[in-house]
Amino acid sequence: MEISKKSALPQASAFNKPSAGQAGVAKENIIVAWCVWHFYEMPKFLLSVWENYISFALYFFSLPLLLATLFSPWKKYSWNYPRGFNIAEYFNILFSNLFSRIIGAVCRLVLILFGIIVLVFILLAGIMVMAFWLLLPFIAAGLATYFFVN
Repeated sequence: MEISKKSALPQASAFNKPSAGQAGVAKENIIVAWCVWHFYEMPKFLLSVWENYISFALYFFSLPLLLATLFSPWKKYSWNYPRGFNIAEYFNILFSNLFSRIIGAVCRLVLILFGIIVLVFILLAGIMVMAFWLLLPFIAAGLATYFFVN
């Protein structure tokens, strides 16, 4: 009867093998990882969110289109000039078309102004959110120091 000798070295298994992602990767300090996340990755994400809100407001209020068609007639209401020479009808249609363009310009100006107000609000809100995010660790440290000292 022969007794087999077991090797003194532990056998490799699926549980103690380094994975492909961990092989050759140096361990990073958790404080450094948090600082990179908080001060680099998250502000980059917040900027992309801020850009999406600005794009939405520009699309929702269609500011470029409203500026391009500022003096177009309201709902494309316009009248054709008569054939022949009738001065009263000519001036009637002239003032009707002019009035339609003025109404269109006024309505578009109101929408443009409201869109600009919304854009300014988005810009200010984005600045405040970004400043709050970047100052949050210092605010938390100051509050913790204040409450633990007092």
